[in-house]
Amino acid sequence: MAELRKDVYNKAFFLQFCEKVKNVYPAFDEQLFMTLLLDEGWEQRELKQRTRHISITLRATLPPSYPDAIVVLSQLVPECKGFEYFFFPDFIEVYGLTDWETSIEALKLFTLTSSAEFAVRPFIEQDPKRMMAIMEEWSTDENEHVRRLASEGCRPRLPWAPALTMFKIDPAPIIRILELLKADDSEYVRKSVANNLNDITKDHPELVKSLGKSWLGQNPKTDWIIKHACRTLLRQADPTTLALFGFDHAPTVELKDFNLSTNQIAIGDAFKFKFTFANPTTDATKLRIEYGIDFMKANGITRRKLFKITENTYLHGEHTYTRSHSFKQLSTRKHYVGKHRIAIVINGVEMAGIDFLLKEEEKQTISGVVNNI
Repeated sequence: MAELRKDVYNKAFFLQFCEKVKNVYPAFDEQLFMTLLLDEGWEQRELKQRTRHISITLRATLPPSYPDAIVVLSQLVPECKGFEYFFFPDFIEVYGLTDWETSIEALKLFTLTSSAEFAVRPFIEQDPKRMMAIMEEWSTDENEHVRRLASEGCRPRLPWAPALTMFKIDPAPIIRILELLKADDSEYVRKSVANNLNDITKDHPELVKSLGKSWLGQNPKTDWIIKHACRTLLRQADPTTLALFGFDHAPTVELKDFNLSTNQIAIGDAFKFKFTFANPTTDATKLRIEYGIDFMKANGITRRKLFKITENTYLHGEHTYTRSHSFKQLSTRKHYVGKHRIAIVINGVEMAGIDFLLKEEEKQTISGVVNNI
């Protein structure tokens, strides 16, 4: 079984961390830290709960003065790099809201080796005008991690974080920052800008479409941001968005053949499908080709998920694609038995669909050989 992400927080990790702390803060009580940390509830905590528990434990074992505790953590930054040190900015999120001067500088520092997009959000909530002015300054910083924080931290719908309702209602303060980052040299930053705009499409699609029209064609980097930002609108086959990127909402194409390798498949297995379409005209046509699967949910209702195959320009004639799809259980998608459907979708139009049955996962024999293969 693959190691869970939360399991990076183990005894060996913390013993090494304690040594690092003692190097910069000799008075650190390693035994007390470990006793408080690995309490009876430790094993049941998930990743974010463990992160918060580490912050609480540090508060009990670092210097009692918040600025002094931040000094210790700041000295550790060169030796503590990676997502597992999310508890550095989390410490600020929990204890730093009453000391902005200390906290803002620390957030800027800690994001260089971890990421502080979650920790800035309580500061935005407390004083949005003040914090967004700071983040606007960060958007022009020489370091890509700081610039990325300026965008990522104010996403209205940042995953695994409470939504910023004020920006779902009015994203204008965000747009000022994204304008400064729309042609950033860093792909890391550009992805964040695109994800922020994609968040905004959920509440203000017309705003993002308007920005797309005004930004498109200025810079290849900006063009990429707009395309990635509009991915939800493209999946929804929004006619304005399709037209923005040169796709005809009613493409002149014909599906000539579509078949599955099987119409019954067990959870955990995969099937193949093949389809051929034709452009019957003499003109080249630009197509966005996807397949959609109507997945059975736990409540007995199906919901479609689209999977992009390609985007390309096609000349007259026939074109064939073969793909496979796995029904392995994932942490992000749980499969349920029942009637499913797979469809070929071109420029948002369903060209054809086939029903199939998803069955219970096939049991293994004692020797480990799957039955019925």
